[in-house]
Amino acid sequence: MYGATTTMVLLFALVSVTAVITSGGSASSSSLRFHYIYPGNFTTVAASSRSSSSPRRDGRPSLELLHRDAVTGTTYPSQRHALVALVARDGARAEYLQRRLSPTYLPTSEVGSEVVSGISEGSGEYFVRVGVGSPPREQYLVVDSGSDVIWVQCRPCAQCYAQADPLFDPATSTSFATVPCDSGVCRTLPGGSFGCDAGDSCRYEVSYGDGSYTEGVLAMETLTFGDSTPVQGVAIGCGHRNHGLFIGAAGLLGLGWGPMSLVGQLGGAAGGAFSYCLASLGPDANTGSLVLGRSDAMPVGAVWVPLLRNAQAPSFYYVGLTGLGVGGERLPLDSDLFGLAEDGGGGVVMDTGTAVTRLPPDAYAALRDAFTDAVGGGLPRAPGVSLFDTCYDLSGYASVRVPTVALYFGRDEGTALTLPARNLLVSMDGDGVYCLAFAASASGLSILGNIQQQGIQVTVDTASGNVGFGPTTC
Repeated sequence: MYGATTTMVLLFALVSVTAVITSGGSASSSSLRFHYIYPGNFTTVAASSRSSSSPRRDGRPSLELLHRDAVTGTTYPSQRHALVALVARDGARAEYLQRRLSPTYLPTSEVGSEVVSGISEGSGEYFVRVGVGSPPREQYLVVDSGSDVIWVQCRPCAQCYAQADPLFDPATSTSFATVPCDSGVCRTLPGGSFGCDAGDSCRYEVSYGDGSYTEGVLAMETLTFGDSTPVQGVAIGCGHRNHGLFIGAAGLLGLGWGPMSLVGQLGGAAGGAFSYCLASLGPDANTGSLVLGRSDAMPVGAVWVPLLRNAQAPSFYYVGLTGLGVGGERLPLDSDLFGLAEDGGGGVVMDTGTAVTRLPPDAYAALRDAFTDAVGGGLPRAPGVSLFDTCYDLSGYASVRVPTVALYFGRDEGTALTLPARNLLVSMDGDGVYCLAFAASASGLSILGNIQQQGIQVTVDTASGNVGFGPTTC
């Protein structure tokens, strides 16, 4: 599905945060074997309250991706409390994805089609600021790469939850126009989640896995992204009955792989592409960014791997992961561990709403054991914390050498993405305990979570069906 000073989970500071990407090299190894990290060099990360976009030279904005705590003003008594909250959200999100993307999944909603979203599972981790209507009224929206529907809460509201901004009032927008019930746009809503009201306007109904939902009318509206030219004629849901754990957002910005998502609706205007960079947490952290459009979002020098489409869940972005590497050596794993089956089971889904990457149990065990073997007995172990079972007590260490972890795409002369060191371990308590930021999946589904994506520019090109990693970092 998605800030006293805000304390968030802290990652290692390191010499270099650049992801190492190799293509067409040896299938058994990658060039970088170890990182040096500095456990004592970290600070508390404060919530950002900066402006929501940065103008670009071609007029297209780079929207700031804000962490949820920057919007809600959530504070934590300690870093451990922040971690507990993150793990709780993360577990709920991962559990729902495993259920939603199972071959045996059946929608249970009586309201409409069940569309997965980080916000309903408490995992709406990233927000953007978008202007809705004419003149634009700025609203915080959760970015959801697994959903196709764009919606905001609207006046008059029969049932609404608390949000950070005033409710959007369509009566004040000169560009708001309801969609007729018999229109093609209405019929494009996913899963048949539409109907007609007494005035023959198109009604939409979307429910989420925990009983949260939004209901209202579908309308064509103008959206403004930062200082760019307003985008007219975007189909959005105007929700008059909304319920759930939506953590202060006005609604949702769907970026899924479907016709009703923002990328799907922009079509040629965006070139079917968008790019995001989730800011790495730590002393040098910057704000993340979301860029729409091919000219801005297609980085020169990125390494591209194919996206895979799950016919049972076509809105989600899957990647063809085939292996893992530790310390420069590819692990002897069967690539079928990560395969997407014909019935929609398994596979590797990219998700910004899940923090910790989940791997099939056999793959995770191999990664964990290889990592601990490469670290050796020189570093003192610490007890596991929650879902993290591989932890070290690094208090008192000025620097520590740890092995690299690489993701392999392709079976033979494939592509390897060596993760930055700060994407491997998380600080548990601020007292020197750090844990490997991977976990075993409860099913055959793998989830590439946001900790492993942070600091790497990720470009999704729905037109060509590829995803690019790098070359820049944030």
